[in-house]
Amino acid sequence: MATTEDYAFTSSYDYPAFTDDYGDGGSAPCLMGETWRFTRLFAPAAYIVVFLLALMGNVLVLCVVRRYRRSRLSPCSFSLTDTFLLHLAISDLLLALILPFFAVQWIHEWVFGVGLCKVVGALFSLNIYCGVLFLACISFDRYLAIVHAVHSGWRRNTCLAQLACAVIWVCCLGLSVVDIQFRTVVRLPGGGPLVCLVEFSTENSGKWQLAMQLLNLTLGFGLPLLVMLYCYIRIFRALCSTSSRRQKRRSLRLIVSLVTIFLVCWAPYNALKMTDSLLMLEWLTPSCSLNKVLDIGILVTESLGLSHCALNPLLYGLVGVKFRRELVQMFKVGLGRIGLARQLHSQGSARRTTGSFSSMDSENTSYFSVMA
Repeated sequence: MATTEDYAFTSSYDYPAFTDDYGDGGSAPCLMGETWRFTRLFAPAAYIVVFLLALMGNVLVLCVVRRYRRSRLSPCSFSLTDTFLLHLAISDLLLALILPFFAVQWIHEWVFGVGLCKVVGALFSLNIYCGVLFLACISFDRYLAIVHAVHSGWRRNTCLAQLACAVIWVCCLGLSVVDIQFRTVVRLPGGGPLVCLVEFSTENSGKWQLAMQLLNLTLGFGLPLLVMLYCYIRIFRALCSTSSRRQKRRSLRLIVSLVTIFLVCWAPYNALKMTDSLLMLEWLTPSCSLNKVLDIGILVTESLGLSHCALNPLLYGLVGVKFRRELVQMFKVGLGRIGLARQLHSQGSARRTTGSFSSMDSENTSYFSVMA
C-alpha cells in the first residue's frame, strides 16, 4: 500500500496538496515525507502569529477610525484615504480571522465540512484581492492630492470613495466565486489527512488552474504594483520641486518603505507561482528537486505575503499624523476614564470605611493589585 511519502507535494491554488508526480527520472514518484513534516510544523505557527498580530493591529485601526467618524456630523465627511484605510483594515481583519481554520488543517486535518471550506476559501481569495487593490487606491488618492492638487472638498467626499470600495468588493467577490464552485474537501493520497483545496474536476483542469494562477499574478500583484510605482514616483517628483530637503528625505524614506515592504512580502510568492505556471506550461522540466523547492518555497513565501495584513496598520495608519493624534486622544480618554473610576471608587471607600486610615490603605492597595 502506498504511503504519503510516495506522492509529490505540489501547490494547488492557495494551499499545498499531494498529487502524483514524476521523479527525477520520470518513472518513480517523489518522496515527500520531509516536506510534509515541515508543513505541519511551519504552517500552523506562521498562521497563528500572523493572526494575532493582524487582529491587534487592525482592531486598533478600526477603533481609531470609529472614534474619528463619531466626531464628524456627516457620514461623507471622511477623506478618500480614510475610507480606503477603513476598508483595508476590514479586509485584513477578515483575512486574519480565517487563518486559524487552516492552522487546524495542518495540525490535524480539515474538520469543518465542505460548506465551511467553500466559505473560508472564498473569503481568503476575496480579501487577498481586496487588500492589494485598496493599497493601490490609497496610492492613487495620494497621487491625485499631491501631483494634481485635486480640490480637497471633492477628496473629502466619502460617498465617492464608498462607491469605489463597493465596486472593488463586488468585483473581488465575483473572482472568489471560483472557490465557491471548485473548493472541496479531499483526502490526500496514501491515507493522508483531509484538506480543503481547489480541485478542478473538468477535463481541462490544468488549463483552469493555469488561468487562475495567471489571474492571481495579474490582479493580485502585477496591476497593484504598477499603480503604486507610478503614483509614488510621480509623488516623489512633485515633492522634489516643492518641498525642502528634509521633507524630501522623509517622503523618499516613506515611499521606499511602502514599495519595498510590498515587494518583500509578495514578490517572492508570485515569483514562485510564476515558476509553477511555467512548469504547468511545460516550459520547465519537472523534477523532484524543483517540486520540493516550489512546495516549501510557496508555503513560506505565502506566509510572508499574509504577514502584510499585519504590517498594513503600521504602514498606513501609524505613519499618518492624524491617525497618531486620534490614537493618542483615544488612549488619553481611556486612561482618563480609568482614573475617574478609581477616584470615584476611592471616594466611595472613604465614605464607607469606619476603621483606621491604614484599613483604607489596605482596601485601596487590594483594589490596585487586582487591576494590575
